[in-house]
Amino acid sequence: MHDGEFDLAAAARQEMVHEGFDPDFPPGTDAQLAAVKARPAPAAMNGIRDLRHLQWSSIDNDTSRDLDQLEVAERVQAGIRVLIAIADVDSAVSSGTPIDGHAASQTTSVYTGIKTFPMLPEELSTDLTSLNEASDRLAMIVEMVVAGDGAIASSDIYRALVRNRAQLTYNAVGPWLEGTAGAPPKVTAQPELNSQIKLQDEAAQLLSRERHRLGALNIDRVEAEAILSGGRLQGINARGKNRATALIETFMIAANGVMAHTLLNAGAPSLRRVVKTPERWPRIVELAARYGETLPATADSGALNAFLERRRAADPVHFEDLSLAVVKLMGSGEYSFARPGDTNQGHFALAAHDYTHSTAPNRRFADLVTQRLMKCVLAGQAVPYSGEQLESIARNCTLRENAARKVERVMNKRIAAVALEHRIGETFAAVVTGVTPKGVFVRVLNPPVEGLLVRGQQGVDVGDQLKVKLVHTDPQLGHIDFAV
Repeated sequence: MHDGEFDLAAAARQEMVHEGFDPDFPPGTDAQLAAVKARPAPAAMNGIRDLRHLQWSSIDNDTSRDLDQLEVAERVQAGIRVLIAIADVDSAVSSGTPIDGHAASQTTSVYTGIKTFPMLPEELSTDLTSLNEASDRLAMIVEMVVAGDGAIASSDIYRALVRNRAQLTYNAVGPWLEGTAGAPPKVTAQPELNSQIKLQDEAAQLLSRERHRLGALNIDRVEAEAILSGGRLQGINARGKNRATALIETFMIAANGVMAHTLLNAGAPSLRRVVKTPERWPRIVELAARYGETLPATADSGALNAFLERRRAADPVHFEDLSLAVVKLMGSGEYSFARPGDTNQGHFALAAHDYTHSTAPNRRFADLVTQRLMKCVLAGQAVPYSGEQLESIARNCTLRENAARKVERVMNKRIAAVALEHRIGETFAAVVTGVTPKGVFVRVLNPPVEGLLVRGQQGVDVGDQLKVKLVHTDPQLGHIDFAV
């Protein structure tokens, strides 16, 4: 498909600027990059362990080039020891440098579907600080022993030198773990990797079961993913969870929890990732009542998750829409500054009392700051930020993340409008996702896009399944209009 006269890449840049982002790196960036490139190769010394001999691998999206973490596991007497290597971005990006200043102001990479606007220059995020296959890299290691009941029996954090033996993808590993496809070629070529990934999956399953027992929400989200060729839009696909995405998500949640607890136990300040108890809990209770279910009057993540699991089993077709409604009613997460001794609000959706972001320092500034705090704790040094600075960083990270979501939401609508503009007149299966004063909204199942029902909307309600015809698209406004 040709994207015609509408320039999606230019629209993405314009939207970035509109939301207060600066897509260009500041003066001094090239000189700083040259200095990083000129450094000697990383070595294991001064408390940095050499773990390059381990069977490290990464699992990420097919197109990901900014690799933030590697994983490896081994069976021990107390359970399964899991090691997660997190890219040591701080070793290449010092505080107060031009690149650090840019990262501090932007706080996040923005993924617009058609183009990525990275927080760090690509020479760093996709190369020098990316845990690329067959490259020696410095990393922060989060080590944990997962007991048979899914509890973390012990944990440790330290610095190490690592080497990625295999860059794997969700789309290849997930179906293999689920038994619907053969092993990926890289796994077939390395017999040790076969048992290694399966051991990681076993550990992740134990961790996941325990999290959900404690009340963590198990929510399904299917997202539209642009198919690009030579930078041009070819179509859109549905991207959902599979066994591999669940494995990595579970490990990252566990690593973030270990990082938060370690900082807390050291009496250090930290940035916390918070999802507050939902203010709109009464509306969630009303939503459950539509299905004949009763939730407690006081917010309870365990009861909510039990309700969601029953709905998943009873009506898998509409479970994604229910998940989306619950996510919207819970509200978005935010960053907060926690002093030693502060009472933390925790992460409602994860049923976690202490939680931070630490596993994506190539793409999130909060994670880079957490890495710096942890390095100081490990070295017995004073942390490099004042309380006022950390409070300001937390506030800016929240504001910029919300702005990034706006950019991505607008661009997803525009991409969908461009992808469908040549299909006007076609009929699609759809489900009603919203009935609001602004109109009735429907989600087409294939491809996974949402639009406005402009004719035939009388008498329909959320959850109704319809046959709809595409009648109009507007890429500039991101509008897609359907009629029954």
